[in-house]
Amino acid sequence: MSTVLVLYYSRRLQLNKIPTIGPSGILTSYLGAYKVLFNARDMIQEGYSKYRGGIFKVPGISSWIIVVSGPKLVDELRKAKDAEISLHEAGRETLQIEHTIGPSVQHDPYHISIVRSALTRSLVERFPDVQDEITTAFAEHIPPTEDWSTVVALPIIMEIVCRTSNRLFVGLPLCRDPDYISLNIEFTVDVMKAATAINLFPTFLKPLKRAMSLLGPTINERLRQEELYGKDWPGKPNDALSWLLDIANGDQRTVRDLTLRILAINFAAIHTTSMAFTQILFDLAAHPSYVPALREEIETVIREDGLTKMSLHKMRKLDSFIKESQRIGGNGVLAMPRKVLKDFTFSDGTVVPKGYLIAVANFSMHHDEEHYTNPNEFEGFRFAHFRDSETEGFSKHQMVSLGLDYIVFGHGRHACPGRFFAVNELKAILAHVLLNYDVAFETGERPADRWFGFASVPDPTASIMFRKRCS
Repeated sequence: MSTVLVLYYSRRLQLNKIPTIGPSGILTSYLGAYKVLFNARDMIQEGYSKYRGGIFKVPGISSWIIVVSGPKLVDELRKAKDAEISLHEAGRETLQIEHTIGPSVQHDPYHISIVRSALTRSLVERFPDVQDEITTAFAEHIPPTEDWSTVVALPIIMEIVCRTSNRLFVGLPLCRDPDYISLNIEFTVDVMKAATAINLFPTFLKPLKRAMSLLGPTINERLRQEELYGKDWPGKPNDALSWLLDIANGDQRTVRDLTLRILAINFAAIHTTSMAFTQILFDLAAHPSYVPALREEIETVIREDGLTKMSLHKMRKLDSFIKESQRIGGNGVLAMPRKVLKDFTFSDGTVVPKGYLIAVANFSMHHDEEHYTNPNEFEGFRFAHFRDSETEGFSKHQMVSLGLDYIVFGHGRHACPGRFFAVNELKAILAHVLLNYDVAFETGERPADRWFGFASVPDPTASIMFRKRCS
């Protein structure tokens, strides 16, 4: 008992040495946690300004959140061993994965390997399918017309992203099934609501049963074909479901487990990409002066190379516009969440005790004038200029590249494995919009983002106007 008390007070002493933003008392810290729900961005910025390049803490609902800033400490966090600091365990806690998606996904996330490998390798071969789905989805949801038509942006973008992603995940015709689309979108939204509220999401089984009824026939047919003709059966689709079956074993080869994996992949793809593209669309409408140069670049590349995955790679201004949109907006104030499994000491002497969540102040870093000139101004071709002016800049400043001052996708071995697919999808959708539509706001002003806790989302009620491209 005495040993336990010594460890508790030792760790409490180390925690107390970390500077605090907001109240730090045993009871008053709960008031601080309530304040974080509505003022997290300002509180993190306060800590960043006071302790730039250092470490501070803010109160969470159930525990303190340790916040790291500056490239040096971010690099130390990146290099930390999984046995010391764990992304996996942070996901368990922040997203309540066991309850929101399922225990098998939490304890055996083998589906991540196919995102990192097979999905990325397939992007060139499957790009025509992606482009076809983007074209078809826009034609159905936003038919080009001479007059302006107004749509609520985020729901439409989520439908288009869901269809486009699932063209690679499960293929035709399921990717266009209205019930399948609504299921994945609702599941994505419900998981985020449940995770934000830190509850147990008891309705988890309802979307699973619905998903199994939709995916079950496809999965059973794939299993039947494999039993008859072997793993490389004639006409085998090149999609995520096939990739999962290629490496699944035992109980992993059931309708239930495979459905959970597809739901999990959809959750990651739909949420982040939809939020990102809605931000990009809003930035495009807010900064129409970039449109002529973007169109010129796209059309020049297409004339020379056609519209392919590889030709998208040559569109530096398009890539830069997307990257700048995410630098300015992003998806919250913190990135690279980790759970501390063993007391961890940074080079500045700060000891972060076992059991606490730690993350990087990415929003503040992305708006720091030490890293970016005029950091609060949207400069759509900022990163294209970097690539033009630096000898190593051709790849260094691409959207998919990792760095210590731009961490939308995290950094190191646990950086987002789906970033190549996500960026490819964002480029293809944005190129389609630029080539076929003019966009504008009804009010002429960009809608403000919505903030809650450490997360931000583009205004889900905001409308945007589309019309057939005039020039």
